[in-house]
Amino acid sequence: MPKNVVVAQSGGPSPVINSSLKGVIDGCRSYPDLFGQLFGGWHGIEGVLKEELIDISVQPQREIDLLATTPAAGVIGTCRYKLKVSQAQDFDRILQVFKAHNIGWFFYIGGNDSMDTAHKIGRLAKERGMDLIVTGVPKTIDNDVGDQEFKLLDHTPGYGSVSRYWAYYIQNANEENAGACTSDPVLVMQVMGRKTGFIPAAARLGDPDRRMPMQIYLPESGYTLEHMPDLVNDELKRSGRCLVVVSEGFDVGSIGEKHDSFGHIDYASSENTVAQTIINHLNKKGLATRGRAAATVSGQDQRDTSIFGSTVDLKEAYEVGRHAAQVAVKAGTGWMATILRKPGSRYQAFYDHVPLDKVANSERTLPLNWLSKSKLDVTDDYVRYARPLTGEEWPKIVLENGIQRFARFKMAFADKKCPPYVPEGHRG
Repeated sequence: MPKNVVVAQSGGPSPVINSSLKGVIDGCRSYPDLFGQLFGGWHGIEGVLKEELIDISVQPQREIDLLATTPAAGVIGTCRYKLKVSQAQDFDRILQVFKAHNIGWFFYIGGNDSMDTAHKIGRLAKERGMDLIVTGVPKTIDNDVGDQEFKLLDHTPGYGSVSRYWAYYIQNANEENAGACTSDPVLVMQVMGRKTGFIPAAARLGDPDRRMPMQIYLPESGYTLEHMPDLVNDELKRSGRCLVVVSEGFDVGSIGEKHDSFGHIDYASSENTVAQTIINHLNKKGLATRGRAAATVSGQDQRDTSIFGSTVDLKEAYEVGRHAAQVAVKAGTGWMATILRKPGSRYQAFYDHVPLDKVANSERTLPLNWLSKSKLDVTDDYVRYARPLTGEEWPKIVLENGIQRFARFKMAFADKKCPPYVPEGHRG
């Protein structure tokens, strides 16, 4: 007798997250004797806690197909809800909802914190003798899930697309800076990335021959705000202008930072920005050429713009989602599907799986041997690693009446069978 399925998403979205969702759906549909009705957790694990389960099985096939190029997470939603060990009622509630709806399969799409949530749920279900298979599907633009040797996971879906965004963005920014450098010789660009430098490093992909007067400030570099005036002025003396790419997690001191439920800094809602702090400091200290430093802060467009999606990334996100269904069937509970790279000069991906507890709360950083000697750039080894992930073509986005057509599910929720519930993290 087939058991029903819940698939949910957590954390920040990406241009390819729904491609993974489609992969999971198609993967489950290829095993009709094992997988029953498909449900989507409305806004991740919060939807499970509130018993808000969208019936995916009744969605039109066209909407399922459109998931392939629908960015962000507006279809079934995502969340930033931390399941803490002390929240016993939340864990009890999740299992209660799963039992009430005959859920035997749970797929969670997300990053390191999401894999921790999946691991905890799977472990508790096993301890209580519940027949529940829990499988993780990797997702994060930060590329920080996995190990420093890249043996558990070569890269995460989403990273190829944000890398493509920055490869193209820096090309356009360079044209702006080259034209306006007589008045604005320094352009500071703030990039997503809390503790790792994978995203700012991607700016180098837009200038592999190193023709731009660009400095990349990575969290791994060890530089601080106090180092920047001298370093920037050195470039101004050489080139007359300077492009500064800086991670939002770069150490500039306090910016009135706010935190999300996971304890991570939420830069989008902080009182100041890293980029603004930097240009204030540079202008105060003085530039080696006439003019002032200006700043630009890219926001959610880095992770929610479909046209910047990498075709390689879209394909791999789908395949790893589909592979997750196979992992669930063949390996059982407690695994995350992974993307790995075959040896050799020609890029080829393949798919495997690793234990959830190996990637739960993992936090991979940019390898130090990928930093240049100056620590203001990345090496060709990084370029060789990241370049294949960005693809060669623009994605084909469906248009209707001149605007983008994204997937839109009918809000067909499963009938509630459990008492109303307020998640522990929302109380008080």
